[in-house]
Amino acid sequence: MYVLGMESSCDETSAAVVEMTDGSDGTPALRAIKSNIVASQIETHRLYGGVVPEIASRAHIEAVSRITGEALDEAGITLADVGAVAVTSHPGLIGALLVGVNFAKSLAYANSIPLVPVNHIHGHVAAAHLQEPDLKPPFLAVVVSGGHTSFYMVEDYTTFTEIGATRDDACGEAFDKIGRVIGMPYPGGAALDKLAYEGDPKAFTLPSPAVKGDDLDFSFSGLKTAALNLINQAEQKGETISRADLAASYTHTIVQGIVQKTDKALSTKAKGVTTLVLAGGVAANSHIRSALSRLCEKRGIRFIVPDRHLCGDNAAMIAAAGYFEYRKGTRADTSLNASASDYV
Repeated sequence: MYVLGMESSCDETSAAVVEMTDGSDGTPALRAIKSNIVASQIETHRLYGGVVPEIASRAHIEAVSRITGEALDEAGITLADVGAVAVTSHPGLIGALLVGVNFAKSLAYANSIPLVPVNHIHGHVAAAHLQEPDLKPPFLAVVVSGGHTSFYMVEDYTTFTEIGATRDDACGEAFDKIGRVIGMPYPGGAALDKLAYEGDPKAFTLPSPAVKGDDLDFSFSGLKTAALNLINQAEQKGETISRADLAASYTHTIVQGIVQKTDKALSTKAKGVTTLVLAGGVAANSHIRSALSRLCEKRGIRFIVPDRHLCGDNAAMIAAAGYFEYRKGTRADTSLNASASDYV
């Protein structure tokens, strides 16, 4: 069946058509992306150094109808061929989410198409199913993004158990904040990723984001504060800090913290799993990808991370997650509302 996916949780408006089919054993088999249109707002928000929620919402309104038509045209189908409309309902920026949810509700209702709400985080993990069609639960998922840094035990296609998370800021926000402070172009995290290769990862000693103890939690606020203090103290003394060295040290500290907690997860709450999935917008970070790949090779387990174009917010991942929810029997009506929270 064809699933029309819609994503508008932050600053990308996206619509996609994904073809999904069950295999002979009853599990999802064919996962073909027929179209995946993304209208980015990076240039708009670059003026402000970060996402402005009200501007993002208005941009979604301007783009959503156009890109939905483009997604259907590129896939070579009409709304009459669509078996379900899947839309991100939570979490995210509430104003941005409401644009996608209300458009999807109207579209589904007007054309008598089943409407399926999707958790944005589940969508990021579902991108791995598009990358590797033979991926089957259970497995451990590490989700790193601008708003999340979490571990999930994925018991089946729709059952996720959080076993660790950040207690304050997220990995992506930590990258973007320091990138912006040292003058990197928006989005700071992507620019910081490249700059880190030019510096010394041991130039500065910074506090690990891996919370001490037996849990699988993170805290990025102390790391950000330490980096900001380094920068401010140098400015007060009239000194110049090497941006490359700071980028390398900062990135190294974050990566080592994630690897440390992932290794712990694989030894404790996720003991026995044979697959690790890395997902989320920050899964595009080359340093994190390489470090977790080495960890999995050392442990002899399978490592899956989507291609970079599927790591960021996109509607193909929402369509895939929506299909799994559709098979489960999840449906929504015109009372569906958006929620900024992970939980609804």
